[in-house]
Amino acid sequence: MDADETLFKKRLAELANKAYTDSRYLFTGFLSLAELNCYYQMERDLSYVPVTVFGGTADCERVMLRFGDKALCGYEEPFPIACVEIAPLVEKFGEELNHRDYLGALMNLGIERATLGDIVIVGKHAFLFCTEKMSSYIIETLDKVRHTSVRCGIAEEVPESTVTRLERKTFQVNAARADSVIAKLYNLSRSESVELFRAKKVFVNGRLNENNSGQLKPEDKVSVRGFGRFVFVGVSGETRKGKLNVEADVYC
Repeated sequence: MDADETLFKKRLAELANKAYTDSRYLFTGFLSLAELNCYYQMERDLSYVPVTVFGGTADCERVMLRFGDKALCGYEEPFPIACVEIAPLVEKFGEELNHRDYLGALMNLGIERATLGDIVIVGKHAFLFCTEKMSSYIIETLDKVRHTSVRCGIAEEVPESTVTRLERKTFQVNAARADSVIAKLYNLSRSESVELFRAKKVFVNGRLNENNSGQLKPEDKVSVRGFGRFVFVGVSGETRKGKLNVEADVYC
């Protein structure tokens, strides 16, 4: 365990203890997959305090932890998450921007990564989940992404496409092993797929997975850093040659 991981786990333990002893809600910032995995490693030790995981929608990859619930605290408190819509000033002149473009523009404003959640792109618009405190600064300050002048405001509603951006794919594998499914989905060789596990880039249901030969189960949510995310649907049949027809819902 490196020093950063040790400090982060200590911080989680402090938040859990303070929420429990003070009977009040406490929140983390938005967590990376590695940080969320740290929490799952401690989940049993922190089970004395209720914890909820949320990032803005059920499908968000970057999430906050909320320590506390109504039974402990005696009141309700929602996650301090806002959704900011980023749109071109003139739609027809807007560029086709990607996640890196938006994130780069935000980081250039000196914003800490922990205050920013998922960025969902819908056409020439982006929907950014961020902390409520940071939302006003972004709305006032962010006026350009790459070469496109933009306007920002609180999204009137989170569009459905930010929740269900999935494409069903059906393909054949010899077995429903994690490395086989990942190799097929992302057009990798088996050795390239195995290397992703060794490099600690594969997470299943928010937990680091280093077992490349493990079987995926229906509804497992898999994140592969640098490649994308998918939900394993399951095995739909078997070919005459013994291969498995499997299905996965891939986040677009």
